[in-house]
Amino acid sequence: MKLIIGGAYQGKTEYAKNLFGLSDKDIFVCENTEIDFSKRCIDNLEKFTFACVKKDIDAVECFKRHSEKWQNSIIICQDIFCGVVPMGAENRKWRQETGRLCQYLSKEAESVVRIFCGLEQKLK
Repeated sequence: MKLIIGGAYQGKTEYAKNLFGLSDKDIFVCENTEIDFSKRCIDNLEKFTFACVKKDIDAVECFKRHSEKWQNSIIICQDIFCGVVPMGAENRKWRQETGRLCQYLSKEAESVVRIFCGLEQKLK
């Protein structure tokens, strides 16, 4: 699995498309707690964690249960765990859960890349 993180509008998806030859049909965009692991790329992972927080689902445990399904995936997550701490409890929990999931995935990942201003920074 390859993990790509970075801030909003930093070029994460375009980077993945160019590097791995992805088309839009290869990319599943998270909207809720359901993930189509049959797609080569899972984008907007932070939306998945937000939906999990709203439904009191442990996102890390969900990924652990489905580990065989995403081992060859490219996973993209917006960096929401840096900067100003959110005022609301739900948003703080969302930030925490996204950080927990990214920590788990980074340990499991073959490579971890951060995209900043469209530039690649290899972390692992």
